[in-house]
Amino acid sequence: MTIYSLGSINIDHVYRVPHLAHPGETLAAIGYSMGLGGKGANQSVAAAQAGARVLHIGAVGKEADWVLGELQGYGVDTSHVQQLATPTGHAIIQVDLAAENTITLFAGANRQITESQVAKVLATARPGDTLLMQNETSAQSASARLAVGIGLRTLYSPAPFELAPLKEVVPYAALLLMNAGEAKEMVAAFGGLPDCDVIITKGADGAEWHSLGVDPLHIPAFPVIPVDTTGAGDCFAGTIAAALDAGMDRTQALHRAAAASALQVTRPGAAVAMPSRAEVDAFLSSAP
Repeated sequence: MTIYSLGSINIDHVYRVPHLAHPGETLAAIGYSMGLGGKGANQSVAAAQAGARVLHIGAVGKEADWVLGELQGYGVDTSHVQQLATPTGHAIIQVDLAAENTITLFAGANRQITESQVAKVLATARPGDTLLMQNETSAQSASARLAVGIGLRTLYSPAPFELAPLKEVVPYAALLLMNAGEAKEMVAAFGGLPDCDVIITKGADGAEWHSLGVDPLHIPAFPVIPVDTTGAGDCFAGTIAAALDAGMDRTQALHRAAAASALQVTRPGAAVAMPSRAEVDAFLSSAP
C-alpha cells in the first residue's frame, strides 16, 4: 500500500527565544537553526519513519535541491515534487523556554500545485491506498474528490484552520485530525461533529477518536518533558496514517501516534525530530 501525501514543503527558520514576542517588541534570539519543515513534509517524514511507503505530491523553488535531498534521506519518494520559479515556502518559528511556539508562514510554491499534477500522480494509486492532506497547499478539494472516486482513504488535517476548505473537503474525508481548538471552531460552525471519523488531539490530555454510533475512544498522553512542540500534530497525523495503512485498529493506531508524538516533542525541530518505528517500539516497550 502507498500513502500519497499532498502537502507543503517549507524551509523552517527556527529562533529559540526567552519568551514569545509581544506586539511592537524587538526580541533577541538565543539560538537559530534552519531545516526542512512544512506540515506536509513533516507528515510525510513521520509516516515514512513509521514504516509506510510515502509518495509526496508538492512543489518547491529552484533553490531547494537540499530540501528534496532531506526528504529522500528520510525515505520519502519525491519523484512527483515539482521545482518551480516560485520560491519555496518558508516558516518563521519562535520557540520559547516552555517549548511553546508561534509560526509565520509564506506559502510560496506550495500554492502552485495544480489539479492536473495531482491527477497525474493519483493515476498510479489503487483502492485501499491513502491520501494524506492539510491546508497549506492548493488543490485539496479536487484531490479529495478524485481520491474518493479511486477508492482511497482520505485523511485530512484542516490546519492552518480555515472553514472554507474544511467544508469543501469534509464530504470526501474518511478521517479528520485536529487539535482541541480547531475542533471547537468546527463544532461551532457545523453545529456538531461531521459524519466522518474525527481524531481530536488534546496535548497533555491525550487524544480522542470519535466515530458514529460508538463511544469516543480516549488515549492518554505519555508523560514527557517537552523541548519543542513544533510538528507534534504532524507527527501524530503521519503516524496514524502509517498505522492504518499497516492494518492496525483504532486503539493500536492511537497508541502508536501518542507514543511517537511524545518522543517527538522531547527533541528540537520538526521533521528532524520524527522518531523511527524502532524508536517507537522501544518507547512503548519501556512505557508503564
